[in-house]
Amino acid sequence: MEATAQSTKPKIVGPKDGKAGNLGAVGVRFMIDGDETGGNFSLVEHPIAPRHLAAPLHIHEREDEYSYVLEGRLGALLGDEVVYAEPGDLVFKPRNQWHTFWNAGDTECRILEIISPAGFEKFFDSLADMNAAGPLDPEKLVALAADYGHAFDIEGTQRVAEEHGLIFPMLPEE
Repeated sequence: MEATAQSTKPKIVGPKDGKAGNLGAVGVRFMIDGDETGGNFSLVEHPIAPRHLAAPLHIHEREDEYSYVLEGRLGALLGDEVVYAEPGDLVFKPRNQWHTFWNAGDTECRILEIISPAGFEKFFDSLADMNAAGPLDPEKLVALAADYGHAFDIEGTQRVAEEHGLIFPMLPEE
């Protein structure tokens, strides 16, 4: 049987391995990228600070996301439904559905995020680089997102943050 991944060598990713970065509202650690899986999936870890919204309300048309909770309590808005997940739970965030997620607890929340098919991890990588270079330019962020079939709802993001008492550093200050 022929392997479909470009890298057929075994790989062990330890708890400190992989490039780490800051996406502005949530951390990221790159564990497996699409180049290693033949484009089938990528895997990142997201540490989320207590009571922080991890991402704006958004939609993507190309990939599904699966969030496996390692520690803490994850809240998520999936379409019109709010769900909560504890360690060991898996949250499915399908493509073409508006969604966002947050740390619904008072201690750090950590999730493993499986992205299928791969490719969207490159958005995270570019966003981490943009964030490291200085304050994010909203127009560049929107253009980058559009390159990946991704759109944001800022009013919806503000509503979610207010309804759940969340901090989201990427929202414009009033």
